[in-house]
Amino acid sequence: MNIKTLSLRAMSVIDQYANFSVGKATCSVPYFNNKVTKARGALRVYGGKGSPKDIYEEVTASLTKEHIAIDALDSVSLKKYLTDRNIGLDCSGLAYYILNAESEEQGRGPLDKKIHFINAGGLLGKIRSALRPVENCNVATFTDNKNSRIIDTKNIQPGDMITMIAKMTNRDHILVVNSVEYQNYLPIKIFYTHTIAYPEDGMYGTGLKQGSIDFTDLEKNILEFPWSETNLLTRAREYTVEVRRLNWF
Repeated sequence: MNIKTLSLRAMSVIDQYANFSVGKATCSVPYFNNKVTKARGALRVYGGKGSPKDIYEEVTASLTKEHIAIDALDSVSLKKYLTDRNIGLDCSGLAYYILNAESEEQGRGPLDKKIHFINAGGLLGKIRSALRPVENCNVATFTDNKNSRIIDTKNIQPGDMITMIAKMTNRDHILVVNSVEYQNYLPIKIFYTHTIAYPEDGMYGTGLKQGSIDFTDLEKNILEFPWSETNLLTRAREYTVEVRRLNWF
């Protein structure tokens, strides 16, 4: 039995969002739902697309403007501070930063030089995508055949994506596979990362989640496997779910 993981740099991206720290306070970055909070043209951190560095710089600058001492925050108040100011991260933003780090660590270059921006029509769209790549890379972009391909679950590896495309009015979703446990060269369990807001999270419990899926029978569909997040599995059954890999991986 062995385990393969993403590169240390990509795993560090996950850790920075999961354990976001300001002063002595640490919390996970909240989930941001752009469908509820419109933020076009705003700073990345107010549109669900901020890097850990972007978020840290905006939070410390805001604290200074509001005359709040950094050391006055504890973990609970930091999470509340972020949530109340709509500073958060959506699932495609998280996927972008993880996969960008992985792509660069594999020597394949940054995502903005590889991704085909499917919504970038005309010259203005191309300029917009070049200047704001992460803002113009949603789940549908990752799922487009120009950017990724469907793979067989028995070939799954770290850096693959589990995409959930809404059939009706739901919001698209994406999980990034961060680790795979193998036995006799075949996957028996995967570990994934995503960010989401469950009803039971309440207002201040949203954010990065990590879960696992047991590969009990490689001949079955991934929706037939046991998922540690049973509430996510219930949601997934209402979507078109695919296991995908970026075309340059």
